[in-house]
Amino acid sequence: MIKTRRLSKLFDGIRALDEVDLDVAAGEIYCLLGANGAGKTTLINILLNFVQASDGNAWINDLDVAERPLETKKHVAYIPEQVTLYPTLSGIENLDYFVTLASGRRLGRSRLLELLDEVGLDPTAADRRVAHYSKGMRQKVGVAIAFAKEAKALLLDEPTSGLDPQAANEFSRLLKKASERSVAVLMATHDLFNAKQTGSRIGIARRGRIVADLEARDIGHADLEELYLDVMRA
Repeated sequence: MIKTRRLSKLFDGIRALDEVDLDVAAGEIYCLLGANGAGKTTLINILLNFVQASDGNAWINDLDVAERPLETKKHVAYIPEQVTLYPTLSGIENLDYFVTLASGRRLGRSRLLELLDEVGLDPTAADRRVAHYSKGMRQKVGVAIAFAKEAKALLLDEPTSGLDPQAANEFSRLLKKASERSVAVLMATHDLFNAKQTGSRIGIARRGRIVADLEARDIGHADLEELYLDVMRA
């Protein structure tokens, strides 16, 4: 569902990505760990066609993102560290606007409310202006947009940064729900605990390369932390 081969990116001669091969199947949650500058955000930006790769290829749903950018965007949803919504609109108005923009079709109010309820937004908040939402509430609207769009791939960049433990746990539950819908999830994160709790696979990136790739069930929290620190010190 999400695939790269020999994917590389240079910025002013500096190699931000170095021949990255990645496969994330439908239903997988791939958590990519790494320090700032490891290439995590660059990888996501190439998959979104925000930047062009210097070499190699990337695919979403078997479509080359560079050759067919508009078509691939139909199959992908993106949740950044800070979900950008219109603050003067309510949660349900934002959902209505972005779903219509993405799909070209309008959903009725009852369906919009069902989606917001499915992602765990308090029903009393649906008609409240987003300016008064917490970060966790805004992210729930973002996931509702992805569900309404029926995206096959979900890309996330540090989505749990700044969330309290309860909100982070709720967000993990939403990602697992996306996985149950056969959505391929790629999440860039610094949060080792959340990666272990949420991911089905975990990668560790360093200097533009994925230097470790393992099944989450095969490693404990303490061993993951030790491995991560060893990779960072290498």
